[in-house]
Amino acid sequence: MIDIFTVVMPHALMAIAVWRLLGRDDLDNDPILPSFKALMGRRKGGPAAPQGEDRPGA
Repeated sequence: MIDIFTVVMPHALMAIAVWRLLGRDDLDNDPILPSFKALMGRRKGGPAAPQGEDRPGA
């Protein structure tokens, strides 16, 4: 009985720690990397598609 308890208790505590870490908002934001919203905004306003024979249907 003690052997099962000594295996289950640390795993349960680690599961609780991971559960609590997943709920933190600051884990999704890295101040060194550019923000996801800035990258998506840059892609939407990016340069137009190249003109020429590479276009489908041309």
